[in-house]
Amino acid sequence: MLKGFKDFLMRGNVVDLAVAVVIGTAFTAIVTAFTTSLIKPLIASLGSAETKGLGFYVRSGKEDTYLDFSNVINAAINFLIVAAVVYFVLVLPIKKIQERRRRGEEAGPSEPTSVELLIEIRDLLANQQDNQPQTTVVQDRRGPAI
Repeated sequence: MLKGFKDFLMRGNVVDLAVAVVIGTAFTAIVTAFTTSLIKPLIASLGSAETKGLGFYVRSGKEDTYLDFSNVINAAINFLIVAAVVYFVLVLPIKKIQERRRRGEEAGPSEPTSVELLIEIRDLLANQQDNQPQTTVVQDRRGPAI
Protein backbone atom coordinates (compact mmCIF):
# COMPACT_ATOMS: atom_id res chain seq x y z
CA MET A 1 0.00 0.00 0.00
CA LEU A 2 2.78 2.47 0.89
CA LYS A 3 4.73 1.56 -2.25
CA GLY A 4 1.70 2.41 -4.39
CA PHE A 5 1.32 5.73 -2.58
CA LYS A 6 5.02 6.50 -3.08
CA ASP A 7 4.75 5.65 -6.80
CA PHE A 8 1.73 7.96 -7.05
CA LEU A 9 3.61 10.83 -5.42
CA MET A 10 6.73 10.33 -7.50
CA ARG A 11 4.96 10.55 -10.84
CA GLY A 12 5.90 13.73 -12.63
CA ASN A 13 2.38 15.04 -13.16
CA VAL A 14 1.58 15.03 -9.42
CA VAL A 15 4.65 17.12 -8.66
CA ASP A 16 3.84 19.44 -11.57
CA LEU A 17 0.30 19.83 -10.27
CA ALA A 18 1.55 20.73 -6.79
CA VAL A 19 3.88 23.35 -8.23
CA ALA A 20 1.05 24.75 -10.36
CA VAL A 21 -1.24 25.08 -7.33
CA VAL A 22 1.41 26.94 -5.34
CA ILE A 23 2.26 29.27 -8.23
CA GLY A 24 -1.44 29.79 -8.98
CA THR A 25 -2.16 30.72 -5.38
CA ALA A 26 0.70 33.21 -5.31
CA PHE A 27 -0.39 34.71 -8.63
CA THR A 28 -4.00 34.96 -7.45
CA ALA A 29 -2.83 37.00 -4.46
CA ILE A 30 -1.07 39.43 -6.81
CA VAL A 31 -4.11 39.78 -9.06
CA THR A 32 -6.42 40.22 -6.07
CA ALA A 33 -4.21 42.99 -4.69
CA PHE A 34 -4.14 44.67 -8.11
CA THR A 35 -7.91 44.61 -8.58
CA THR A 36 -8.72 45.46 -4.95
CA SER A 37 -6.28 48.36 -4.77
CA LEU A 38 -6.58 49.79 -8.28
CA ILE A 39 -9.66 48.54 -10.14
CA LYS A 40 -12.22 48.44 -7.30
CA PRO A 41 -11.70 52.11 -6.32
CA LEU A 42 -12.21 53.10 -9.95
CA ILE A 43 -15.44 51.09 -10.11
CA ALA A 44 -16.57 52.43 -6.72
CA SER A 45 -16.08 56.01 -7.94
CA LEU A 46 -19.00 55.44 -10.34
CA GLY A 47 -21.45 55.20 -7.42
CA SER A 48 -23.42 58.06 -5.95
CA ALA A 49 -22.26 60.23 -3.04
CA GLU A 50 -24.53 58.56 -0.45
CA THR A 51 -23.24 55.02 -1.10
CA LYS A 52 -19.89 53.30 -0.57
CA GLY A 53 -19.42 52.71 -4.27
CA LEU A 54 -21.21 51.00 -7.11
CA GLY A 55 -24.18 49.57 -5.20
CA PHE A 56 -27.17 50.48 -3.08
CA TYR A 57 -28.87 49.72 0.22
CA VAL A 58 -31.95 47.49 0.10
CA ARG A 59 -33.04 49.10 3.39
CA SER A 60 -31.51 52.48 4.01
CA GLY A 61 -29.69 52.79 7.30
CA LYS A 62 -28.87 49.05 7.57
CA GLU A 63 -25.24 48.24 6.70
CA ASP A 64 -26.01 44.55 6.18
CA THR A 65 -28.37 45.24 3.27
CA TYR A 66 -25.81 46.92 1.00
CA LEU A 67 -25.52 45.27 -2.42
CA ASP A 68 -21.94 45.89 -3.57
CA PHE A 69 -21.70 45.42 -7.34
CA SER A 70 -18.06 46.52 -7.33
CA ASN A 71 -17.09 43.31 -5.46
CA VAL A 72 -18.79 41.18 -8.12
CA ILE A 73 -17.13 43.13 -10.94
CA ASN A 74 -13.82 42.89 -9.06
CA ALA A 75 -14.13 39.09 -8.81
CA ALA A 76 -14.97 38.84 -12.52
CA ILE A 77 -11.90 40.91 -13.42
CA ASN A 78 -9.78 38.71 -11.12
CA PHE A 79 -11.02 35.62 -12.94
CA LEU A 80 -10.42 37.09 -16.39
CA ILE A 81 -6.86 38.15 -15.55
CA VAL A 82 -5.94 34.77 -14.03
CA ALA A 83 -7.59 32.87 -16.90
CA ALA A 84 -5.79 34.99 -19.50
CA VAL A 85 -2.40 34.48 -17.87
CA VAL A 86 -2.94 30.72 -17.53
CA TYR A 87 -4.03 30.48 -21.16
CA PHE A 88 -1.28 32.63 -22.70
CA VAL A 89 1.57 31.50 -20.43
CA LEU A 90 0.78 27.79 -20.04
CA VAL A 91 -1.90 26.41 -22.36
CA LEU A 92 -1.02 28.14 -25.64
CA PRO A 93 2.73 27.38 -25.59
CA ILE A 94 2.13 23.74 -24.67
CA LYS A 95 -0.39 23.37 -27.51
CA LYS A 96 2.11 24.83 -29.98
CA ILE A 97 4.84 22.44 -28.82
CA GLN A 98 2.46 19.48 -29.15
CA GLU A 99 1.48 20.57 -32.68
CA ARG A 100 5.14 20.86 -33.71
CA ARG A 101 5.85 17.39 -32.38
CA ARG A 102 2.90 15.94 -34.28
CA ARG A 103 4.14 17.57 -37.49
CA GLY A 104 7.67 16.38 -36.80
CA GLU A 105 9.16 19.87 -36.57
CA GLU A 106 10.32 19.40 -33.01
CA ALA A 107 11.66 16.18 -31.58
CA GLY A 108 10.06 14.83 -28.48
CA PRO A 109 11.95 13.22 -25.66
CA SER A 110 14.13 10.45 -27.09
CA GLU A 111 13.65 6.88 -25.97
CA PRO A 112 16.75 4.88 -25.07
CA THR A 113 17.82 2.24 -27.57
CA SER A 114 18.14 -1.44 -26.69
CA VAL A 115 21.93 -1.15 -26.69
CA GLU A 116 21.83 1.81 -24.29
CA LEU A 117 19.56 -0.13 -21.93
CA LEU A 118 21.83 -3.19 -22.03
CA ILE A 119 24.89 -1.02 -21.33
CA GLU A 120 23.10 0.55 -18.35
CA ILE A 121 22.14 -2.90 -16.99
CA ARG A 122 25.73 -4.11 -17.44
CA ASP A 123 27.10 -1.09 -15.57
CA LEU A 124 24.61 -1.51 -12.72
CA LEU A 125 25.53 -5.18 -12.33
CA ALA A 126 29.24 -4.31 -12.33
CA ASN A 127 28.67 -1.68 -9.64
CA GLN A 128 26.75 -4.17 -7.52
CA GLN A 129 29.59 -6.66 -7.75
CA ASP A 130 32.17 -4.01 -6.86
CA ASN A 131 30.18 -2.89 -3.82
CA GLN A 132 29.63 -6.36 -2.36
CA PRO A 133 31.84 -7.19 0.61
CA GLN A 134 34.53 -9.75 -0.11
CA THR A 135 33.81 -13.10 1.51
CA THR A 136 36.70 -14.97 2.99
CA VAL A 137 36.92 -18.70 2.93
CA VAL A 138 37.63 -20.20 6.32
CA GLN A 139 38.94 -23.73 6.36
CA ASP A 140 37.98 -26.10 9.08
CA ARG A 141 40.36 -28.75 10.43
CA ARG A 142 38.06 -31.42 9.11
CA GLY A 143 38.71 -30.58 5.49
CA PRO A 144 38.41 -27.97 2.77
CA ALA A 145 35.59 -25.43 2.81
CA ILE A 146 32.67 -25.96 0.58
